[in-house]
Amino acid sequence: MAYPLTWGFLLLLCEITATFTQGLSRADNGRSVRNDPAVFYNEDNYEWTTWFNVDHPGGKGDYEQLDAIRFYYRARVCESPRALDARTTDWIPARSTGERVHTDPALGFWCVNAEQPAGKNCSNYAVRFLCPKDKQPETHGAWGQWSDWSLCPAQCGQVAVQVRTRTCKTKSRPCIGQTMEGRQCKGPLCPGCALKCARGSVNAECDACTCPDHTILGSVRSAGSLPAPGAVVLLQGTSDKLLTLTDHNGHFRAPGVCPDGNTTLKIKMQNHTPQKVIVPLSTEQTTVLHVKLERAKKLYVQKNPESKARREGQTAAFCCKITGSPEPDNYQWFHNGSLLERSKFQYDETLVLRNLQMDQAGEYYCRASNENGAIKSKPATLTVIGQDEASCNPTPETNMIRLPHDCFQNQTNSFYYDVGKCPVQTCTGKLDNGIRCKDSISFCCGVSKMEERHITCQGYQLPTMVVTQCGCKKCVDTKAVVRGRAIAADTGEPMRFGHIYMDGARISRTGYKGTFSIQVPTDTERLVLTFVDNMQKFVNTTKVLLFNPKGGAVYHEIKLLRKKPPVTIRSTETNKLELGEVVGEEPMAEIEIPPNAFYRENGEVFVGDVQASVTFLDPRDVSTAAAAQSDLNFVGAEGDTLPLRTYGMFSVDFRDKESSESLNAGEVKVRLDAAQVKMSEHLKAMKLWSLNPETGLWEEEGQFQMEKKRRGKREERTFLVGNMEIRERRLFNLDVPENRRCYVKVRAFRSERFLPSEQVEGVVVSLINMEPKAGYSSNPRSWGRFDSVITGNNGACLPAFCDEQKADAYSAYVLANLGGEELEAVASAPKLNPNSIGVPQPYLNKLNYRRTDHDDSRIKKTAFSINVAKPSPNTAEEANGPIYPFEKLKECEEAPFSAPHFRFSRVEGDRYDYNTVPFNEDDPMSWTEDYLSWWPKPMEYRACYIKVKINSPHEINVRSSNMGGTHPKTVGQLYGLRDTRSIRDMDQSSVSAVCLEFKCSGMLYDQDRVDRTLVKVIPQGSCKRDSVNSMLQEYLANHIPLLVNNDTNEFTMMAPLDPLGHNYGIYTVTDQDPRTAKEIALGRCFDGTSDGTSRVMKSNEGVALTFTCGDKEVTRESVFQQLQNAPGRAAAGSSRPGRGNRRQRGDSAALRSSRRRSTRNPNKRTQTTR
Repeated sequence: MAYPLTWGFLLLLCEITATFTQGLSRADNGRSVRNDPAVFYNEDNYEWTTWFNVDHPGGKGDYEQLDAIRFYYRARVCESPRALDARTTDWIPARSTGERVHTDPALGFWCVNAEQPAGKNCSNYAVRFLCPKDKQPETHGAWGQWSDWSLCPAQCGQVAVQVRTRTCKTKSRPCIGQTMEGRQCKGPLCPGCALKCARGSVNAECDACTCPDHTILGSVRSAGSLPAPGAVVLLQGTSDKLLTLTDHNGHFRAPGVCPDGNTTLKIKMQNHTPQKVIVPLSTEQTTVLHVKLERAKKLYVQKNPESKARREGQTAAFCCKITGSPEPDNYQWFHNGSLLERSKFQYDETLVLRNLQMDQAGEYYCRASNENGAIKSKPATLTVIGQDEASCNPTPETNMIRLPHDCFQNQTNSFYYDVGKCPVQTCTGKLDNGIRCKDSISFCCGVSKMEERHITCQGYQLPTMVVTQCGCKKCVDTKAVVRGRAIAADTGEPMRFGHIYMDGARISRTGYKGTFSIQVPTDTERLVLTFVDNMQKFVNTTKVLLFNPKGGAVYHEIKLLRKKPPVTIRSTETNKLELGEVVGEEPMAEIEIPPNAFYRENGEVFVGDVQASVTFLDPRDVSTAAAAQSDLNFVGAEGDTLPLRTYGMFSVDFRDKESSESLNAGEVKVRLDAAQVKMSEHLKAMKLWSLNPETGLWEEEGQFQMEKKRRGKREERTFLVGNMEIRERRLFNLDVPENRRCYVKVRAFRSERFLPSEQVEGVVVSLINMEPKAGYSSNPRSWGRFDSVITGNNGACLPAFCDEQKADAYSAYVLANLGGEELEAVASAPKLNPNSIGVPQPYLNKLNYRRTDHDDSRIKKTAFSINVAKPSPNTAEEANGPIYPFEKLKECEEAPFSAPHFRFSRVEGDRYDYNTVPFNEDDPMSWTEDYLSWWPKPMEYRACYIKVKINSPHEINVRSSNMGGTHPKTVGQLYGLRDTRSIRDMDQSSVSAVCLEFKCSGMLYDQDRVDRTLVKVIPQGSCKRDSVNSMLQEYLANHIPLLVNNDTNEFTMMAPLDPLGHNYGIYTVTDQDPRTAKEIALGRCFDGTSDGTSRVMKSNEGVALTFTCGDKEVTRESVFQQLQNAPGRAAAGSSRPGRGNRRQRGDSAALRSSRRRSTRNPNKRTQTTR
């Protein structure tokens, strides 16, 4: 903004000019405030130039500027003068005149009439400069005189170049320099210039007004309010004209610009958004402008083009929304990697394809660019279907479901039955020819026909619905959710009531236990969230959270670094802060802050004590990998999103000790110990980066230079030194781009049977890249990168660094998590089983697969390590995975199940689920409209559990049979079965309990009327019902129909419509994701409360039913015993050993650490014996 000149600003200018390199010279009573500059330099090495006088003190003063002197005298002044001396034309030294003058050897000399005492103007001054002597004898030739300038070829109102030449006079020695030079010249004024000036006169180009009696004095601040040296000041017009550059304090002076309210200046600076400033209307001779620049916003993809399916002859439109500052000025569209002709398709950010042909199918993406760089969108797939071709394959795909333990099928010799499923893909549907970026209705392949079949079991017929035909249907509306906990990386302490930000706006907060749940906004491409701790215990943490675009919830555990306690430093001194957290190791790096480098938010230099907190994430400690911020990606010059390999991240927080005001810092040096960089090729590629908290991408802050430093008499160490400014961003990274990349194929399963139909979607699989020691040792020393992906219906492909020359050059740890539960990797000891691991020999040996408990059985089994050896193109067994070259991502994603891959499996509890209408809880799109669907309404999943206590020395299998109760469409028909084994109490060996799922009552899919589910709870074996929770009994009696329970071996009820809670022994949770609803409800049931959670079963808390079972072992085998004792009847794999005594839903270690628990039950009610 521009403001009228004020005395306050004049005072500020005086204070600022006092910080120039040579400072301010002022003579008072014949005394100078500084010594003669020649005192500081050795006359043997430097000499003074001749005197120059290019200006006179008329007008506003005497200005002997270095640029003007160089214009007239060219090479007579060296590139970087060491000092400047000034005298009047009467040979009176400037320090003896009593006048107020300014000197700077980089700018020159100036004396302002307005600053002199009343009635006195500046003297006429001459200046000279102190320059280095040329110690080398002249070895080059001598030039002749320049010729006259050629005639100016410019037409009226135009600008051109005129030239002159010279020749070398000496033939024996070559001349140094150019034989020709040019200068800008202007053509004559065009007749009839229509420009009128309210003040001043029209310039020669007839495009602006000039006011010789007016001067603009300006101050430019960069992002963070630091001085902006070298900023370009332009006069905006039909073509912008350079006026001047800002000095090292961010100040500029622009004479001749008219203050008419219509003149616009444009301020430009690298990595900042250009700023336009209108010179305000004024009658003063001087106008003062203060300009604050903002950091340029890198181009960022807000919306990628959407995949579409169209019939031949139809129209498709692809759109990409790119934001940035400045906005992109060029768009390009590519089809299968080939640039489309702009003249043919007439595209910008939208590409329209009319009258589609079959050869136009494939991948499309856009590339946008501006003066600061480029970016590419993700590709979208266009499927073109023939006019008479089926939009979806009507033949269902194979979908094997596991049957109950008493339903062995002799025909197939297994417990599995094919119920069919439809492919997960888009289809054409009924679309008009409107051109739109997003189809108003999305169509997907879905179930067209189902038929009921009955499976013969032991003593009964089991109904099941089988898909017989697929077709194009309207897609199921889904919502994506991310949930999890934000906890300390070191102790697990939760971040209580912290704020969560997205795009700079607060969208949620964490709970008392650090938990959070966020619905992903529609059309979100990249979910970037920043977690901010109000208590200032933890570093602000920015994470890019994966979510399932098909819908459902994905669980994330956010690990937070604890803030380092602040240290007090003095702003007027040089301060060094070490970066390194590993005990017994040298620091990785240090930051050096020179004196007077701190600034307040308003740009004022801060003087005083600073509270400095610098928190370093040390990659030499592998436990810090999960706390890494963002996803370590940046956008390259061509617009590709590329990976970084980190050598450490650090977060800085500088505050005024007295007021706690946040401070910025300029000219900060970062020194990275080169000895810590074990891969020599990384030394030249190392850069400084800062994190953009809105995009989650890293942006380059500066380069590193090699510097050698001696420590002691003999030790010489090499450092990488980089410069940076600490402004509005406070998280930085020491990284190198890495181009040796591959993909690792991983799949997750429901059990160790590893069946294709039992793959689990929505599993977060993470890979930690490890840095090898020097010489590419197979023993890694620190981590370099952390990546995560989500499994889909065909597994996941994890990016990883790899090497083709040495198999052990890069290694990695891989782990998987589902809803907070760590999945198990396949064992590697006592003997490798390639069939179980999923990778054949000899490639498996080359990859050196090891589960984490390979050498120590006490370690958890939830991760494995491998050498990421890039597959050899000449080795057939390495061509199909599990490692894929970076350019073969599509082959990795579409790899058949038979192709090699690594595996994880869930640590199954002893439970079994059967639905009459099959539904994959990992894929909400698999929901089918049917009255017998277990979940009657998509995106509103209601999970119900009943807690049953068992008095028996043995663990008992308990079943819930769920049938239609009151709805005419479902009465007497089976919804599904649930089998769950009880868990023994930790303190009472003869007591166990089970949380048993049942089908909730409520509306069915047509939302027409309610169905009260008929639920039977049936313990296996010789059991007798002892009691029913009195409050549950009273509720059932008051909500007819009340069922008679004459058979004491079981319990029958019409499921409650209301979410009752722990006082009734009933636990109900509704969520947008079925897994989340079940997980929360189970946690409450285990805990026996309505708002708590536990992974340890509390047998006496919140119980609904109590049974006593006989002391004798049950002779009838359970489903789990049958699968263990009859492996020939299982489709594949074997059961896990040692499952009979599982006491909890999670890791057994949690059980052992939770032996103490309260036995109080404040909500315990009297139970009624039946």
